[in-house]
Amino acid sequence: MRIIIFLLLFPTSLFAQRSNILQKDYLIACGDDKVIIIDPAKSTEANPFIVWQWRVAEATDLPVAYQKLMATLDECKPVLQNKKLLLTSSGGATILLDIDSKKVTFYGRTPMAHSADVLPQNRIAVANSTHPTGNSLEIYDINTPEKVIFKDSLYSGHGVVWNEKKDLLYVLGHSVLKAYALSDWKSSNPTLKLVKQWALPDEGGHDLSMIDPDNFVVSTHHNVFKFNTKKETFDIFSPLSGKHNIKSVNYDQKNDKLVYTIAEQSWWTHHIYSTQPEARLHIPNIKIYKVRVVK
Repeated sequence: MRIIIFLLLFPTSLFAQRSNILQKDYLIACGDDKVIIIDPAKSTEANPFIVWQWRVAEATDLPVAYQKLMATLDECKPVLQNKKLLLTSSGGATILLDIDSKKVTFYGRTPMAHSADVLPQNRIAVANSTHPTGNSLEIYDINTPEKVIFKDSLYSGHGVVWNEKKDLLYVLGHSVLKAYALSDWKSSNPTLKLVKQWALPDEGGHDLSMIDPDNFVVSTHHNVFKFNTKKETFDIFSPLSGKHNIKSVNYDQKNDKLVYTIAEQSWWTHHIYSTQPEARLHIPNIKIYKVRVVK
């Protein structure tokens, strides 16, 4: 009887934090020095149901300097069978975080980092934005912290997505979308080969997300576009047509469901928006930059 009473005294969300598996359609949001995972099915606008949360201060296994470098999180992408989070910070760092243990399994100094993705052979690609040592696409090995193994120029790097079906890495800059092929990838000196690049129809690339292997969503300063890799065309993404400063977009084409963030206070917001059904989550204690949806 005592055990039953003890369990009832604690909210469900507290015990949910112990789960090591992200559930489909959960939301991952980040901003400031915080990451939260939300179950939207159990959320209301004023009460997002948080099943897991993390702050940079919890990363005691990181070098001390990273506490400051990770203070402005701007990417929180689920990777590696949804067991880890790839986090970037415009403060100048990228880390790989195990969700269950909250242990950091990779870290690197990445100037003005804005996005990242995991590549084959346990490598990480990072897009760095405007900074004296940034404006670049960098490649790291997960097993070797802080060591850049390949670098290319990318002015105002903001997006990185690995397209497994096409074996291409797509990256987004201020005014260009690029596609790279892996070269000498199983060697100790891997490189990327630029296959093609396309001028954006608007300046200020903000976010790059994949709908399916043939289609991406690209947000810019003044609009949102759908890029088709076969036709190599940019068309207005009608659900967000004319929207300015969309910071993150997640689109489930099968269910016509959209989840996104839009800058409402400078570069950040206290809200996560979604469709099908129409909903808004209010998160007052975090300056949210991006949201990602678990697939």
